[in-house]
Amino acid sequence: MSIFRLPDDNIFPSPELAESSGLLAVGGDLNEDRLLLAYSMGIFPWYSQGDPILWWSPDPRLVLFPHELRISRSLKQSINKNVYKVTLDNAFEEVIMNCASVNRKKAGDTWLTEEMIDAYIRLHHAGYAHSVEAWSGGKLAGGLYGVALGSAFFGESMFMKKSNASKVAFITVAQQLFAWDFSLIDCQIPTAHLKTFGASEIPRTKFLVQLKDALQAPDRKGPWKFDEGQNQEVKD
Repeated sequence: MSIFRLPDDNIFPSPELAESSGLLAVGGDLNEDRLLLAYSMGIFPWYSQGDPILWWSPDPRLVLFPHELRISRSLKQSINKNVYKVTLDNAFEEVIMNCASVNRKKAGDTWLTEEMIDAYIRLHHAGYAHSVEAWSGGKLAGGLYGVALGSAFFGESMFMKKSNASKVAFITVAQQLFAWDFSLIDCQIPTAHLKTFGASEIPRTKFLVQLKDALQAPDRKGPWKFDEGQNQEVKD
């Protein structure tokens, strides 16, 4: 299959036309309308500094259904003991900058280029991108951010400075999403780490059908706040 070069207009080819690697298209820009269209079609940007913008729709897709969330006993203890205070949308820019810098130190590179960071900050100000922060002693210990459309949350990146901080943030927001009747958390690319929480691989065709259903729900635009008591106890 061919890789599509995007025109200036905000359009994408069908995700089903992606290569076996998941690569679908190249080019375009990261304006708000294009990004929201991409997510609504099951497409996301992922590229390195100096490369053109690359757009992906992998098959299979890693998805966590909030009602299938699995929590280890040790993590339940961490949350129930309030080792970390978890907040929503309190420090989006700090979270995304840490995702870029911490992951760069680990891997020697990051897909979070300055262009990407600026784009997601704009999405945050527009109410579509959200951050989850885990605090310890008043300092950011870990967190994650993603994009929400309808009843779908698209997880983008997470970071950790202290043990289990990003895991506690992920579990806490997953439980809140369940309480808000979110139907799926898109984890994008399969990783063993996320599978420990109950995420599973599903065919892209099935993911796109479930995404279409999720988009029928109204958008829960930011800023987000936890329901009262949400960060107090892990539910079995």
